[in-house]
Amino acid sequence: MTGAAVGSVRSVPRLVIAAPASGSGKTTVATGLMAALSARGTAVSPHKVGPDYIDPGYHALATGRVGRNLDAYLCGAELMAPLFAHGARGCDIAVVEGVMGLFDGASGEGELASTAQVAKLLRAPVVLVVDASAQARSVAALVHGFVSFDPEVRVGGVILNKVASDRHEVVLREALEATGVPVLGVLRRAAPVETPSRHLGLVPVAERAAAAVAAVEAMGAQVAQGCDLEGLVALACSAGSLAGAAWDAGEALASSPPPPLPSPSPGAAPPEPPVGPGGPRPQAPDGPAVAATPVKKAGSPVVALAGGAAFSFSYAEQAELLTAAGAEVVTFDPLRDEELPEGTSGVVIGGGFPEVYASELSANEALRKRISGVAASGAPVAAECAGLLYLCRELDGMPMCGVLDASARMSERLTLGYRDAVAVSDSVLAAAGTRMRGHEFHRTVVEPGAGASPAWGVRVPERRVEGFVEGGVHASYLHTHWASAPGVARRFVERCRTS
Repeated sequence: MTGAAVGSVRSVPRLVIAAPASGSGKTTVATGLMAALSARGTAVSPHKVGPDYIDPGYHALATGRVGRNLDAYLCGAELMAPLFAHGARGCDIAVVEGVMGLFDGASGEGELASTAQVAKLLRAPVVLVVDASAQARSVAALVHGFVSFDPEVRVGGVILNKVASDRHEVVLREALEATGVPVLGVLRRAAPVETPSRHLGLVPVAERAAAAVAAVEAMGAQVAQGCDLEGLVALACSAGSLAGAAWDAGEALASSPPPPLPSPSPGAAPPEPPVGPGGPRPQAPDGPAVAATPVKKAGSPVVALAGGAAFSFSYAEQAELLTAAGAEVVTFDPLRDEELPEGTSGVVIGGGFPEVYASELSANEALRKRISGVAASGAPVAAECAGLLYLCRELDGMPMCGVLDASARMSERLTLGYRDAVAVSDSVLAAAGTRMRGHEFHRTVVEPGAGASPAWGVRVPERRVEGFVEGGVHASYLHTHWASAPGVARRFVERCRTS
């Protein structure tokens, strides 16, 4: 199979790998299928339904391409096909790993953000991965239920996982004959395919290096041996064509101009609070004075993007939007680099596991001082979740950057879920009153949870404000997908030019 044979990216063959529930083996099958097809010389486009950052890292190892997320809650249903097509450019086939159970999505929102919804939006057939370790003939009832629950979702095949023996396989196959759904693979238990987990799921690829490579190779070998690759490719080729254009960062920016940066004249009265359905929106307290006519810097401003093992969580579209907005995006590793990239005009610090590397991050005092200095200068600094912890005064008692007068610590409690948020304060990312959707996923606590000028107001699971806006700093637990609001990138880069 070659890209030329496929033709337009709008008709790229594609499969969605789903399951009845979490823990059934979706990641093993999806990553293994990507690796097995890639080993045959097929250009595979990897995708993940939902907000998860970790699985796409394994997908990238398997395919040699950036793993991309498809989240209908964060980005909207209308962007699923365009974002998919953007990622699938130049590929022969796309494999989409689902999230949780096939029909599980945003709590209380029906099918929104579910694997089923994304499969329908992509007009893609679904392969159901079933953990058959504790069942026999009942597997037919399970598969029949998933096939019939939503007629618009086309379950085109089943892969049986954790099958105990040849006899067990025969019983399962015989039972499934009545459903009319073909068995496209049978996988036995295999220890080498196991990948280690901790408090937030799988250990990220960036932390495992050689072990992660070996795990992906083992997944690929298992899928190649146990699955009908030709049958899976044929099913992928039955996907329907998609209408519309692929997402493009430059075009997205052009059609989504941001609100202007605040630039009040000295002594001018503050603007009136915008009024919406819920009454006046909360406004930020007065911040440092901003020049009435900011002076733009020549050339492309350098945006330092945190990476490495401690900060491996970011969506690829974020860097693409920053680049399209005119920035030069340069990655740095807070665990190893003592200096920010030369000419840094702004810093973006995404998610990850700083709590695991707190001692190493604390020991890099030189970089902590550099980041504190950038923040003190008024330059834009955007931090999400792990980045928020890093900007605090301390994390688990160890000194961090001290940009925020707050302390962070590990917690027993898991905070998880989608958030519908409103910007409380004008910031380098958004004007007060801007609505965005985000996602929280952590086992840490920051005290206090919000500054004098909070970043966001959220209503679910409880009404509260959270995060910090201080000068050019925007720090919050909320993970956001900038493809849903491309103007955020332009606003950030514009602040880089004028700060």
